[in-house]
Amino acid sequence: MLVFLDTEFTDFAQPDLISIGMAATGVRDFYAERSDFPRERCTSFVHAEVIPLLGRAPHAACDKYELAQRLRAWFDELPESAIILYDFEVDWILLRAAFAGELPSKVGAHQLIDQKIFRHSAYKLGEVLIYSDAWPQHHALADAQAFQEGYLRWKLAIEGRQWNSPSLLTDPGRI
Repeated sequence: MLVFLDTEFTDFAQPDLISIGMAATGVRDFYAERSDFPRERCTSFVHAEVIPLLGRAPHAACDKYELAQRLRAWFDELPESAIILYDFEVDWILLRAAFAGELPSKVGAHQLIDQKIFRHSAYKLGEVLIYSDAWPQHHALADAQAFQEGYLRWKLAIEGRQWNSPSLLTDPGRI
């Protein structure tokens, strides 16, 4: 099972998790926002682009201790072991840190995806079909879902299969 991971965080020097989104086909997505992240360490970009997007998903806010519990519960419910895909190394580092201990048994392999695929038209279509005014870029769940949609369409394209039909959406309206 592929799980597409995205995080938002305070800064590059000492990243601290703000929000985390994971999208996986056939199961409910995971999204949480930390209520206890250090706002004083956030960059001006984060203040302008990320923080205004918080609070859009009901019941997403939690402290880092509850986040670890929610993450464990979500992974425990997966029907099989997960391969975690991410596009930035910090995403994986922050996911590991969020568990505050040993990784759950259903966290399997993990893979950094080459960002070159983001330039492919199949990937770009996936983004266009996911992002909206209500769920824009830099919202961790919208980014995870766009990553999933774009990646799956890119995979179809490189396999020579049809990728450009809107009906390929993995789960429209899942946000």
